Amino acid sequence: MAAAALGAPAHLLFYVAYKYIFQLEYDSIILRLIAVALCLGVLFKLKNPDFLGRFFPVYWHTLLIFVLPFILTVMVLKNNFHEAWLYWEIFMIFVLISFVPNLLMFLFDLCVGVVAAFLFFLLTPPAIVLDPQFDIPPYVLLVVFSIVAGYVFSYSNRKGIVAQEKNSALQALAGSIAHEMRNPLGQVKFSFQSILEELPIHHADKVYEILTAQTLDTIYLRVAQGQIAVNRGVQVINMILDEVKDKPIDKSGFSFLSVEVITRKALDEYGYEDDHDRQKLSLECKGNFLIKADETMYVFVLFNLIMNAYYFIKNYPDAGISVRIEKGDSFNRVYVRDTGPGIPSENIGKLFEAYYTSGKKGGTGLGLAYCKRVMKAFGGDISCDSVEGEYTEFCLDFPVVSQQELLEFRQSMVTKYSDVFSGKRLLLVDDEVDDREPVKAYLSPYNVSIEEADNGKDAIDMLLKKRYDAILMNLNMPVMNGYEAAEAIRSGKAGSYAKNVPLIGHTAAPDYIARGKTEKVGMQGFVSKPIVESELISLLASALNGESCITQSDLSGVNVLLVDDSSFNRLVLRSILEKHNIGIVEAVSGKSAIEKLMQDDCSLILMDIQMPELDGIETTRYIRGSDFGCNSTVPIIGLSGESDEEDIRNALEAGMDDYMLKPVDSAVLISKIKKWGIC
Repeated sequence: MAAAALGAPAHLLFYVAYKYIFQLEYDSIILRLIAVALCLGVLFKLKNPDFLGRFFPVYWHTLLIFVLPFILTVMVLKNNFHEAWLYWEIFMIFVLISFVPNLLMFLFDLCVGVVAAFLFFLLTPPAIVLDPQFDIPPYVLLVVFSIVAGYVFSYSNRKGIVAQEKNSALQALAGSIAHEMRNPLGQVKFSFQSILEELPIHHADKVYEILTAQTLDTIYLRVAQGQIAVNRGVQVINMILDEVKDKPIDKSGFSFLSVEVITRKALDEYGYEDDHDRQKLSLECKGNFLIKADETMYVFVLFNLIMNAYYFIKNYPDAGISVRIEKGDSFNRVYVRDTGPGIPSENIGKLFEAYYTSGKKGGTGLGLAYCKRVMKAFGGDISCDSVEGEYTEFCLDFPVVSQQELLEFRQSMVTKYSDVFSGKRLLLVDDEVDDREPVKAYLSPYNVSIEEADNGKDAIDMLLKKRYDAILMNLNMPVMNGYEAAEAIRSGKAGSYAKNVPLIGHTAAPDYIARGKTEKVGMQGFVSKPIVESELISLLASALNGESCITQSDLSGVNVLLVDDSSFNRLVLRSILEKHNIGIVEAVSGKSAIEKLMQDDCSLILMDIQMPELDGIETTRYIRGSDFGCNSTVPIIGLSGESDEEDIRNALEAGMDDYMLKPVDSAVLISKIKKWGIC
């Protein structure tokens, strides 16, 4: 753009200088004006980004060919190889190289321009008999050297530019992580502050009063919100890293989700500044629909749009935000609209470009670019409509899910989980008959026997008479609610076997209310009402497989070598392992781990990947290649904060048996320890 701004007046100035001051034989005002017009076309694109659309690169190369090799070669020929124009021809080569770093494209542009100049010279007056008065071979050698030197300098310059771009990208990455993490970290801070406010002042000699039910509810609520914020924060980091690496979005885990259910869940989870902010946001559902997507990614997109909206309306007291769900014929849509300052029309087309921000101080521009990628992966798109001073509205387009797609997905679920469910007996506990019917319909293809109870008390009576493989229990029921029933079951009041039966809650209450309470009473998880089929089947299958067991297991006799250079990480893992009576030996480095293995046998190793000196992968290779007896083949589970596929592959190729991401999920860790057994 700067070259075009310089080129337009320069052509007119050179015309005047060479025609009237230096009085050279030939110059053409027509050619100069055409060059000026072409340069102005580039400047016009600054104000109109859509100018010529995808054809603009053709326009750009036409401009370069015309204003550089064509015009300058014409001037050389028409002025009979005047010394001044010969100098300009060399200069032209360097300039063209700087604009066209690709050698083949440069040679194409140069040859087209020079050939066109010769044709122009032969076909237009005045006819001139060329009589070169310079030594041609040295000049040709100089031209060739100029091209080579130009490309050497260009390559060196490009390396510098790439380094600068990489540095800028890293700065943008750091800024993006810092920016996007403020919201979840703010939620965690708020949760801790709220819990602290509910706790009584400490006195060493005082017996503290029993907390009220309302206070406990508040503490459970804040703990759940903090847990959600931590999980979302980890997901944000992973998403940003994937975006910077330009890693393709994995679609294999997509499932069919209810937009209304996951949107309500997202709005419940969002970290509002206060109740006043919460009141500014409204949800309108004009027909629910299914999408094939990943819930975390959808929630991230929604959070990004809502967070941006709150940022821009903060100085507009009367402004609000609305989320609208609309079911259509060919496309279903979710709209996020705010009545804030709006976006200038010239900026709308750039919103989804990586690293572009519009009026947002401290923004990095990665958010909307990633939202675009996510929506494309969902088979849809995202667009923006805005009027300055009135509103900004983002539209999420989702393709309509056909019945055939749904049938194929259900069949794939049946194929995947039929062996897990086959022959199992499930106890369905819910006082609402209408809520039990869809659960039975979803489970009908899986060869599972279902018996029903109306409340927690009846469920306990049935558990005393029969054995069940899993329990699905409503949390809010008369007589005895789900929390009370779960606590009674885990304490042994429904028989000793029932203490370890997988127990899943389901509720119409917001997720953040149920999350902490269900975990505390020993449930393996919960699903929200209305129940989403894929979520129910996946969670039940996980529970039946023992993958989400959170009840305390007695794993006495299992000895784990815990290898991590971080004392805090060892503290966290030790607290999980001790609850299950697992023996623990700690090592602070790979070298220390090897020394421990020479002294004592162990059942399993938890190995941190990133450690100084001898890292986890190098330590694993040493163990697998040495004679430690039983310890040479001991199962090793790698622990890392890195989810990159290449890192996971390297760990497994080094001899690790499994891999877990930090922060570690305690239920998953225990299930993996059970899976790999004892040496």
